[in-house]
Amino acid sequence: MSRRDIHYWKCDRPAAFHGTGPRPRTDEVPEEAIRAALIEHFQADELTLSPAAGQGNHLTWNAEIDGAPAFLRIENGPEGDDHLEMESAVLGEVAKAGVPVPRVLGCDASRSRAPFAWQALERIQHPDLNHWAKTGTLDADAVAFAMGRDVARWQTIRPTGFGPFDLEAWRRGEGLRGLHDDYASYFRLRLDRHLDYLVAERFLDQGQRAEIAAAIDEHADLLGLGQGCLVHKDLALWNALGTSDRVVAYIDFDDAISGDAMDDPSLLACFHGAAFLERAFAGYASVRPLPKEALRRFWLHLLRNLIVKAVIRVGAGYFERDAGFFLIGSGSSGEDLRRFTEARIATALRGLREEAGVEIL
Repeated sequence: MSRRDIHYWKCDRPAAFHGTGPRPRTDEVPEEAIRAALIEHFQADELTLSPAAGQGNHLTWNAEIDGAPAFLRIENGPEGDDHLEMESAVLGEVAKAGVPVPRVLGCDASRSRAPFAWQALERIQHPDLNHWAKTGTLDADAVAFAMGRDVARWQTIRPTGFGPFDLEAWRRGEGLRGLHDDYASYFRLRLDRHLDYLVAERFLDQGQRAEIAAAIDEHADLLGLGQGCLVHKDLALWNALGTSDRVVAYIDFDDAISGDAMDDPSLLACFHGAAFLERAFAGYASVRPLPKEALRRFWLHLLRNLIVKAVIRVGAGYFERDAGFFLIGSGSSGEDLRRFTEARIATALRGLREEAGVEIL
């Protein structure tokens, strides 16, 4: 399905919050159906499967296909979504830009041979970086620098248009093309609906809603981009695999868009403080200079991303989870995540008002 009317898939898809609930999932795909699809596609003689511990909205499996280790992602939501094909193309472009990502071994999002879409990736034999953070062994300085550097590297990819990518355009050989002609249209897409939802769910009050809307209107000049760059749009420790001090591969480019250079750095600020962001900006600057109005653009995108994350966290019940959930740190609770989200929205508003540096995070 087209993502033309989608700002962010998890909360804006017709089956909103599908796949975000606690495990075990109620929509599991039979192993025999997965086995049949893979054997047909790869003409495999030997195939073993075992459930994987993925925490995203896809079903995940580990596979050995004629001895080659693979990581399998399955999308079986009611929309019949085919975006795994688009994400596979994005991974190829990111690899060309010199950023480490898993190799795509195979993908079939057509649902012509199976009632689900699937993607088989090279299996990287490292945990995600959030594993090291939760054990208290992450070298945050090294990782933050590397992530900022790699953001700058994948920003060398300059799609046409803005927002989520047009799969039909890719199939026609037109490259990465955003579904929107101007960036402001994408940035504001579903904004009122997101804010109204947060008020209805009593996460925001009417005064806070008005303050956020006014801040975005006041900085609307920043949305007049002439050229977009590739944005991961879900950049976080759990979407990078590696050691305690090194990124080996970035994953989950499902939500990638053509957008603003400060969007991905702002996503890091949804989770991390000043020291991490300062190192990320240093890594970025080691590859390319920060763009004009970098800080104002950073705070504006932090605010928009936090609105989206608040919608997901409220709608998917994240504030009721415990420290076993990947978003919640060791020794913390869902209520701590709620307070952090509220405080970070206030910080983004302050950053915009004062044109502050990241030291206020």
